Amino acid sequence: MTITIASPAERVLYRPEEAAAALGIGRSLVYEEIRLGRLQTVRIGRRRLVPPEYIAQYVELLKREAEAAA
Repeated sequence: MTITIASPAERVLYRPEEAAAALGIGRSLVYEEIRLGRLQTVRIGRRRLVPPEYIAQYVELLKREAEAAA
């Protein structure tokens, strides 16, 4: 039986720090957006993890907000 581990480009869950790096924002801002419910997460035990699709949804939210403000 062969077990393959996803490369970093194929990750299915990101730690908040990794999500911050992917978004180009600070860790504190990621935790604030999570607290506000703007960036969704999943929980595994006590850990909060961010699936890539939630990062994409957050980016779309930011785009809609930017268009509405223009």
